[in-house]
Amino acid sequence: MPVAEFATPGPLRDRLVQLIRSGAKTGTSSLLGDYDAEGQPLPRLGECQALIDSTGRVVATLEITEVATMRLAEVPWEHVLAEGEGHRSVAQWREAHEEFWTAAPPEACAEVPGRDVDDDTLVVLERFRLLPDPVK
Repeated sequence: MPVAEFATPGPLRDRLVQLIRSGAKTGTSSLLGDYDAEGQPLPRLGECQALIDSTGRVVATLEITEVATMRLAEVPWEHVLAEGEGHRSVAQWREAHEEFWTAAPPEACAEVPGRDVDDDTLVVLERFRLLPDPVK
């Protein structure tokens, strides 16, 4: 089963995992370029993923319910809400994500740190649901 890792191990991952487990976070986004750089396939509709915490322990199972690729400038408010991170506008969401995508260490983000992200940057938007029983 593919693994779902959010951010890098540490406080941000722990916060995101907590949001997912509480049901507040049902979506995420990533750069299409990261998938290309790592030679990874995009998530598939219906695919199940093992959610891991900062210690690498599986804490839940997610089922992918939607996958879309679009320009960063086209990310809708509904997706921002699904990410459940408390952003109050698409602009605030974008600012936070651009900061992460351009400053993350190489092991967390295949894109070169400091890389420009603009309106035409392609992002992968995922929606998922938390399945009742974690995979052990």
